[in-house]
Amino acid sequence: MRSISPNLNIMIKASEKASKVLIRDFGEIEKLQVSNKGPTDFVTNADIKVEKIIIEELKKAKPNYSIISEENGVEINKDKNNTWIIDPIDGTVNFLHGIPHFAISIALKKENEIISGLIYDPIKDEMFFGEKNNGAFFNNERIRVSKKNKLSDCLFATGGNIVSDYNFLYRKSGSAALDMAYVAAGRYDGYFQKNLNIWDIAAGIIIIKEAGGVINEIDTSNQKNIEIITSTPDINSKLREKLDNF
Repeated sequence: MRSISPNLNIMIKASEKASKVLIRDFGEIEKLQVSNKGPTDFVTNADIKVEKIIIEELKKAKPNYSIISEENGVEINKDKNNTWIIDPIDGTVNFLHGIPHFAISIALKKENEIISGLIYDPIKDEMFFGEKNNGAFFNNERIRVSKKNKLSDCLFATGGNIVSDYNFLYRKSGSAALDMAYVAAGRYDGYFQKNLNIWDIAAGIIIIKEAGGVINEIDTSNQKNIEIITSTPDINSKLREKLDNF
């Protein structure tokens, strides 16, 4: 593995520290499922708590960087050119229902470009990360998108409200960040979705690019209503053709 930047190292440490709380809280969810109160408030608190730990860790190392996060919103600091983008639990509905498929997502945006990203699934202990011009990795092993070139051989991921039934194989996993990480690792062959937030997908953008995937142009100054279509290079035009009515 090539050496990683100090910034990515900070992101890894922050996600590992926050994941300890997340794993513990996830263990409590099952007990709350059967209580009258239910786990909804608990999950909101978990989200806030995890985000707080991540922000504290990032600020210790880079106090001047700006921050965009799901719970806290936008925090403009002295350094406006470097911005952390944080989603403490991507896949909160899964988390809420005791389904072990969610992730911590942290990205770094320099001016208007995502230059590094990390997606960490704490329950499976799977970490995906990528940096501009430095490749994409899964648990320190280099990853590439799949080499499939026939739609009929492919498996895609999507989310949100699907209005039509596509005549190809797709899954809805409930975590945009992990869907993108799985495309980068060749588990899925592509991913498409509308109405996304920047914190859902920021880390996935750079990881997919560095794994050799193709992704539509995304204006990272937008925070909401983002549309994404990403896949392996060989099937991108075929997928787009199918999604014309998407």
